[in-house]
Formats: sequence, structure tokens, C-alpha cells
Amino acid sequence: MRRSGIVIKIGLVSSALIIGLAPVDLFAADSGLTRWKISDRNRPLPRVITPGTSSTPQEPGRAPSDGVVLFDGKDLSKWESNKGGAAQWKVVNGAMEVAPGTGDIHTKQAFGDCQLHVEWAEPNPPHDKDQGRGNSGIYLMSRYELQVLDSYENTTYADGQAGAIYAQFPPLVNACRPPGEWQAYDIVFRGPRFAAGGKLLRAARITVLQNGVLVQDNVELTGPTDYMKRPPYTPHPEKMPLLLQDHDQPVRFRNIWIRELGE
Repeated sequence: MRRSGIVIKIGLVSSALIIGLAPVDLFAADSGLTRWKISDRNRPLPRVITPGTSSTPQEPGRAPSDGVVLFDGKDLSKWESNKGGAAQWKVVNGAMEVAPGTGDIHTKQAFGDCQLHVEWAEPNPPHDKDQGRGNSGIYLMSRYELQVLDSYENTTYADGQAGAIYAQFPPLVNACRPPGEWQAYDIVFRGPRFAAGGKLLRAARITVLQNGVLVQDNVELTGPTDYMKRPPYTPHPEKMPLLLQDHDQPVRFRNIWIRELGE
């Protein structure tokens, strides 16, 4: 609609109908929908993979065949210390355990858009309260934190409990199991994109299931996560290491695997 030389956009389809123009093809930008006929048998089939297996309280499951196993319960060969050199955390009974004071650890390999599976367990019996109880974190691209905390009958601030995108988004629900029991995060992460000059083209987005329950629904991150602040995005590579936090508490992790995702 044009009014006094100003173009007012009402919406692609509705405006086209109102002013008598040809309707806009909303699927034109999706070559996958326009390239193939409906139920076209010539359309390439998805590649076949072997799905993983579910974990039990006693045994971790198995990663899907196209996943990269980051911890197999045996050693920390795919990790290194943020302080430099080999990762100094412990490997105990098939799990890696934070060795308080040794520092954060990160993967030797860098990752971007991904599906990530991490299992974790809190110390039992629990110690302390609030943020002092079983605190750790999973940092996508080393800077976007999904909080790990013993939030079972332990009150803290909403955007700092387990399942939170730290200091940004509380979880939709508290789906925590008691301390000592294994819990699982299944994460779909899309990293940010930057133009050559550093301008943000796409914010990071994340979906999280905790113990099979949706706790983060494709939320758009405001930037890197940080304590008591919301820093803006700054340009960084499209792939960076995954980081696990040493917050001075012996949280355990097992069955960590990742699948890289295309655009």
C-alpha cells in the first residue's frame, strides 16, 4: 500500500491479494521444496546411520555411528587443559570427574553447529547450597554456557539453575534428578555468524532437552554468557572447542558425543 509516497508493507501474501498483485511464492527461497516434485522417487534419500543406544544407571549408551565420541570412559585424550597441556581431571569408574583447582578443560577439536549429548551426575551426598552445590558448565564454542548444577531441592536464581542458559534464560521446567543419579542433556546448537567486517548476521540459538524434557526451546542468545553481565557478540570463528568448567566441585561426566550439523 502506498500512502503519501511511503510504502507500507502489510505482509507478502495478504498485501498481494489486497492490491491485486500475483501471490508471492513463500517456498521460492527453499530450493529443496521447489527442485523436486511431491513424493518424487528421484529425490536423493537421506544417508543411513546406526542410531545410538540409551544409557542405563549402570552403563553409558553408545553414540550414533556418525557421532564423534569425545569421552569413552577410558581417558581424556581428546581434551586438554585451559591452562595448557594435558587435561588434569580424573577418570573414575568410566566417568571423568572435575579435579577442583586444576582448571577448565576443552576439546582439542573445534566444533560449530552441532547436536551434543552429555551425561552428568552431581556429588552425593550433596554439599553446600545455592550456586555452591555441584556447579559446573558446558560451554558451546567455549563461550555460551549451559549450566550444570544440583538443582534438586536446591533453590538458586532462575537463570543460574540446571538447564539454564546461564544469566540469560531459565529452563522451562526443573527436570533434575537427585544427586548421584545420572542426568542427560541433549542439545541442538546453531552458532552465530558474522560478516567479514564483524557485523552480526545471525545470533546463536539453542534447544535443550534435560532427561528427555524440553527445557530450552530454540532460544536466541543475546551474546556470550557471563556472571552478572550480558556482553555483546564479538566476532569469532565458526568453529571453536567445547569447554567443561571447573567450578571447584567434583561433578562427573560420561558418554559425551557430538554430531556436526550442516546449514
